[in-house]
Amino acid sequence: MLAELGGDASNFVARQLTSRIASSADLVLTMTRDQRDSVLEIAPRKLRNTFTLSEAACLTSKRDAQTISELAALRGRLVAEDFPDIPDPIGKGPAVFETVGAQIADHLSVVLELCRRSCDSLAD
Repeated sequence: MLAELGGDASNFVARQLTSRIASSADLVLTMTRDQRDSVLEIAPRKLRNTFTLSEAACLTSKRDAQTISELAALRGRLVAEDFPDIPDPIGKGPAVFETVGAQIADHLSVVLELCRRSCDSLAD
């Protein structure tokens, strides 16, 4: 499915998230609130840069965040029901993987556009 969406996982290598990695990130995206909370346990100063993918997509599409820095300012306008966790498809059938993959792709396209705008605003 990744290749169908234009992705290439040939050089992908999983890494354990560390405080150092999280602390150096401009944006940390997780699939669930529990994962987001785990990131904040190891890098508590990254609250303004750590979101679930659904949360970041919702803040961008429904609350009109224009840059990454605006995400944190708008976070208080959301309720948990606005951005459900993305389910883990492990152990499920191909249809579930496809559904979850499509959900991630939809959210990611919105967040990638936000990242592009953030980079453009830094260049100005």
